[in-house]
Amino acid sequence: MRSVRWCVRAALASTLALAHGAPATDLAASEQAAAAPPSPAGCASTHEFFTTDCPLTWHGITLYGAYDIGAGWVSHGLPENGYNYEGESLLNRNGNHSQFLIAPNNLSQTGLGIRVREEFLDGWYAVALASTGINPHSGQFANMAATNTINAGLPRASYSISGDGARAGQTFNDEIYGGVSSAAFGTLTFGRQRALGTDAMLAYDPAAGAYSFSYIGYNGLMAGGGDTQDTRWDDAAKYRLAYGPVHFGAMYKFADGSGGCYSTNSGWTAATCTPEASHDTALGLDLGAEYGKLSAELVYQRVNQAISVVNPLLGPQSPTQPYQSTLDSINTNPITGANLLGMSNTEYGIVTDNAALMVAVRYAWGPFKLFGGYEHIRQDNPSRPLGVGATAQGGYLLSGVEDNNLDSPRIVQVWWTGVKFAYDDRSDITLSYYHQEQNDFRRPPTCAPGNFRSSCAGTLDEVSLFLDHRFTSRFDVYAGVAYSNVSGGLAIAIPHGPGVPYFYDNNSAPTIGGRFSF
Repeated sequence: MRSVRWCVRAALASTLALAHGAPATDLAASEQAAAAPPSPAGCASTHEFFTTDCPLTWHGITLYGAYDIGAGWVSHGLPENGYNYEGESLLNRNGNHSQFLIAPNNLSQTGLGIRVREEFLDGWYAVALASTGINPHSGQFANMAATNTINAGLPRASYSISGDGARAGQTFNDEIYGGVSSAAFGTLTFGRQRALGTDAMLAYDPAAGAYSFSYIGYNGLMAGGGDTQDTRWDDAAKYRLAYGPVHFGAMYKFADGSGGCYSTNSGWTAATCTPEASHDTALGLDLGAEYGKLSAELVYQRVNQAISVVNPLLGPQSPTQPYQSTLDSINTNPITGANLLGMSNTEYGIVTDNAALMVAVRYAWGPFKLFGGYEHIRQDNPSRPLGVGATAQGGYLLSGVEDNNLDSPRIVQVWWTGVKFAYDDRSDITLSYYHQEQNDFRRPPTCAPGNFRSSCAGTLDEVSLFLDHRFTSRFDVYAGVAYSNVSGGLAIAIPHGPGVPYFYDNNSAPTIGGRFSF
């Protein structure tokens, strides 16, 4: 078995770390490793596979994956469903009772992936990756879109857990791409890929994007540059280059999907709307460096026609309100006559143009790793509106659209910090703190207690503490707790009108579990 050619472990470090939710190596180092020549070292036996971190590689093709599941308790939760992949550690606007539950994907997303890296010319490699997330408790593909559609038409008190995300039931709901790589000229890939903000978040978050213990991992607003659906970009080109201690990245998303059917007039019909051919583009830029034990990253992302899918409480999917609307707030411009598309298995989206700038740092000091970061996000009403029938992640269609949701630009700011302490070579203790705030972007009357809506200024905070112990390189166990709360406009469930407050403005979530990764 030793005669089989194995790829160098360092070449897999970045992909495995990011796919498993574990801390990534320095981005520049991982880019250099991606172009390094293969090494004959690898798994020699089944025993070595289970006791070391040797990769499962054959002729440049590597299989990797993880299975992560646990149990927890939440002070204000909801019934689970098999499509949710994030658990319930972060407070939910509809959470209304305490409960014990099966907690999926606490430190990392359960799933499988295949990575290809094969030399075709001296120093040049063909690279490809296909990976997907699977819910460990149900066996379903990770599909946050379905958590909304299955709640459509139900009273709020009867909801199961729902949310929004880039994983929407696709066969490869994480990434699927191909390209070329060399140590001298960098790596260029094309396909469905993680946004540059997602890469940076995983590398500079003290909790490494753990759903149960990281707000910025659970909620992709920061990684996606304003909306969680944009943590992964379809039909995107991505380029990375490392030069000494400095590394650079650029990413561009080409227009794709359908823009739907749109009209500025009230009482419009399918015959009088303007079809939008496709979604707009997106751009990302990244610049980072390592100096000794200090690493820093600067990421800019611009996403046009970004979609935020909102809770089914908001209306148009409900069989009791069989209308569709576009341009302005719900039902401002309803269509007349027959619906443009069926109401079942569709979503309701708020559309904005987003621009985000993130800065993050990491410093190693003995057994401690210190983390910190900040992101500034600006959201505006889209310069090119989407219409009814526009496509969202996973090919889901929007049966209702709001293109004029913002009274004025919405400014979201996110700060985070934390420390990871290596108690010994097998155990880490991580303490993290996350803070989000938004401005007051509503029109008069002035926001005040009793007169809040979600366009009023507000804050969200989460703090978490957890222990992770590794029995082997493959198997670890963990235990921890997260507490989150909201105030002001961020404690309001509906993004227009008078608003519906959260049932509860806080959530406590202790969790234990185990993970097997390869």
